[in-house]
Amino acid sequence: MASPATTPKPPYYAVIFTSVRHNGDNGYAEAAKQMLELASKQPGFLGFETARQEIGISVSYWSTLEAIKAWKENVTHRQVQSRANEWYKTFRVRVCRVEREYGF
Repeated sequence: MASPATTPKPPYYAVIFTSVRHNGDNGYAEAAKQMLELASKQPGFLGFETARQEIGISVSYWSTLEAIKAWKENVTHRQVQSRANEWYKTFRVRVCRVEREYGF
């Protein structure tokens, strides 16, 4: 059973990636798997959640803005990002500071 990412006490940061995919995989599943494995090894990575129907929403959690910047500039990540037109009709990236968290 899936569960939300376990994150530390705020504040921390969330990168929200919202997308609409093209039909077909075109190597997406393997690239996404590799990127999650690589991101999880980056300093400052805190967790990841994703869901997809017509719109996909993926959220990665990070300890600092510097950690987000380092991930964005990672050479392997940049190579995969260059394939965005193969996978997405459109996408948006939003970076947010998490101030509060609650739930059960």
